[in-house]
Amino acid sequence: MADVDQGSAFASESSPALDSLNNDTVSNGTDSTNATVAKFVSTPEGTALAYGSLVFMALLPIFFGALRSVSCAKNKVSSENDGTYEYRNSSDMPETITSRDAARFPIIASCTLFGLYLFFKIFSQEYINLLLSMYFFVLGILALSHTISPFMNKVFPATFPNKQFQLLFTQGSGENKEEIVNYEFDTKDLVCLCFSSVVGVWYVLKKHWIANNLFGLAFALNGVELLHLNNVSTGCILLGGLFVYDVFWVFGTNVMVTVAKSFEAPIKLVFPQDLLERGLGASNFAMLGLGDIVIPGIFIALLLRFDVSLKKNTRTYFYTSFFAYVFGLGLTIFVMHTFKHAQPALLYLVPACIGFPVLVALIKGELTEMFRYEETSPLPEEDSKDETETEKKEK
Repeated sequence: MADVDQGSAFASESSPALDSLNNDTVSNGTDSTNATVAKFVSTPEGTALAYGSLVFMALLPIFFGALRSVSCAKNKVSSENDGTYEYRNSSDMPETITSRDAARFPIIASCTLFGLYLFFKIFSQEYINLLLSMYFFVLGILALSHTISPFMNKVFPATFPNKQFQLLFTQGSGENKEEIVNYEFDTKDLVCLCFSSVVGVWYVLKKHWIANNLFGLAFALNGVELLHLNNVSTGCILLGGLFVYDVFWVFGTNVMVTVAKSFEAPIKLVFPQDLLERGLGASNFAMLGLGDIVIPGIFIALLLRFDVSLKKNTRTYFYTSFFAYVFGLGLTIFVMHTFKHAQPALLYLVPACIGFPVLVALIKGELTEMFRYEETSPLPEEDSKDETETEKKEK
């Protein structure tokens, strides 16, 4: 996970552990500052602006990603006869994380992190980062396009000539024909793709921090929206495992430090502390890895869907966990400033994001109901039942 480094001037570098699941990239800070950073001591105003901006940017994908994780079920279309549902495009379909996936996650992340460490030790850093830039260039365009598509749909006027397209790729023929790719899109989607491509070219050519943040926010929002925990117990397993992972790799070895100094990718949010002095050309960055946003974010999104399932028109657990995240992130920054040492953010985020909602559920007498809540389908259960009853009445 990402942590932040505090020396005489705040500085951090990030390192990834790429997950086999969708767009979940985790990054870690280091305990060291490079020579360039050491020459500049940020002002209190610049540091406060950087911290505040990072916290604000971290909250955006969690809040909107959680809301979109609820509404993403609306992308389903009903089959004609059997009453089942499917997604119009596979890219709209959430990926459900089971307890087995959650238990294996820290192991996979650790192996990937160590594998990157060996790669940077054996092969040239320049060529590896070139390949990574191309990889994240493609992923970033797709993620950003998917992120801004709902907003673009509201911007376009009703008179906009929106044509429908379908990209279909099949294998075989006749009864043996099998769909490999079946993607439906329209003119508005093409406009989003063009805009995202411009940002992608900007990032590849300049590696500007604004382009990095646009891609980073898109990755984080897509992760929170499309990665679904199937129940609260799975969320506790995932966060608990990554809690141990984060603490071990930050305090136990120098692997993250080595990868952090070598890895270049939009897997973190950055904000310059010298923005007030140097403007958009600032170069002394505070950083927060996407893992510290996505991992707690998918748990917070689960609690929002649990709130919806209660049918009480309240969002008690969502807002509790959301403010718990703010508290945990603020505590991370406070401890880092106090002890002048890099801190694994999940060390503080995990107890806050789990403990506060559990305490509220215990007070309200809904703890058992919370842990019994199970998501077998991304479509809200109550909506599915209501639709089934309506169909029966029509018949």
